[in-house]
Amino acid sequence: MDQKRIVIIGAGFAGLQLARRLKKSGHDITLIDQYNFHQFQPLFYQVATARLEPSSVSFPLRKVFQGRKNVHVRLASVTQIDLKQKQVTTDEAGIFDYDYLVIASGCSSNFFGNAHVQQHAFPMKSTTEAIALRNRILLNFEDSLKATEDELPAIMNLVIVGGGPTGVELAGSLAEMKRNILPKDYPDMDFSQLNIYLIEGSEHTLNAMSPASRKKSQEYLEQMGVKLWLKAIVKDYDGKIVSLADGRSIPSHTLIWAAGVKGNIPDGINAEMIVRGNRIRVDPYHRLIGMENVYALGDVSYMETPEWPTGHPQLANVAIKQAINLAQNICKEPVQKPKPFRYQNPGTMATVGKRKAVVDLPQFSFQGLLAWMVWMFLHLMLILSVKNRLIIFINWAIAYLTNDTTLRLILLPTAKQIDLIAGRVQMDENRV
Repeated sequence: MDQKRIVIIGAGFAGLQLARRLKKSGHDITLIDQYNFHQFQPLFYQVATARLEPSSVSFPLRKVFQGRKNVHVRLASVTQIDLKQKQVTTDEAGIFDYDYLVIASGCSSNFFGNAHVQQHAFPMKSTTEAIALRNRILLNFEDSLKATEDELPAIMNLVIVGGGPTGVELAGSLAEMKRNILPKDYPDMDFSQLNIYLIEGSEHTLNAMSPASRKKSQEYLEQMGVKLWLKAIVKDYDGKIVSLADGRSIPSHTLIWAAGVKGNIPDGINAEMIVRGNRIRVDPYHRLIGMENVYALGDVSYMETPEWPTGHPQLANVAIKQAINLAQNICKEPVQKPKPFRYQNPGTMATVGKRKAVVDLPQFSFQGLLAWMVWMFLHLMLILSVKNRLIIFINWAIAYLTNDTTLRLILLPTAKQIDLIAGRVQMDENRV
């Protein structure tokens, strides 16, 4: 088998799984990502609410590929793809030639063109963003100690936009923090004034799940004291006031954006290949339409099949299965024909709080304690390392038994860190 140069853009679920499956194939693999670690996004909300350490859900890429001389990890952002010359240009690591190109660059928060919201809201699509949100939430409580009566409502109103799994899980986690933890940390404060709003544009939370799961998730949230505003659209946010399309408003210093995502597509992809949600249209073999050895996987890819006429859901399990299928096809070339991708939905799930979760399987749905245990088990199994699984399990066990955690650390960047970031940005500008 001839050695091929395979460039993979993105070390998310799809990109990392593909590189791991190909690391013993004999091909020369270059994995490009702006971070030197893989991020387990489903648990970002637990980092943001101080339930898990960032290191528990982040895994160094070079550790994964230790000793593999044919796998090259490069810390950079892709600035241009030249499909004719078969080259990938980056901001930090130079230019890479390829025989196979795999775009697995994932997605980012979609603010739907609202510049004010994008400027002031807190997204949660990376470990660093989850840490920034944790700092903001914890600083709110410190600020409340010295706030005036007029300033207090904006500090004590936490607003989450988006009633999907991320928004629901985050709202439930904050509600448990309000009930079980904050009164012990701040015994001289009245946390009845702390309001957690969940704003959703449709009639239900968890719209992609069954009616039973939607109804139960809303019941759980309301029991926990979350203020649900359904059929409500955020129109603007200036950092102080959340303005809704129906004229209502909420004073708040913290708007958390979990309302939508869009694919991260590098420059150089033909606009005709891009569909709704900024995703790249691919054929059943993950190839870009009309391209021979250029593929897209995960959240950034869009594949229409009879079972999924509007594309596959942007879930970790889909990305992993796609990567496995493509790796098998590449390893079998040219002896066997490639196998088209077929995805069977194993189910969806979301957790709202302690002993509160909803699970949809292909044949039936269930909620409550059993659903919560299934959710925990499956998420633990998706964690890469045994060490991290053990750390997360211990943290969860302690939190279950004590209704408390010890991870409420405010970690702000130092002046030197800010200078370092500014220096790297200046270097990038000078290169341009």
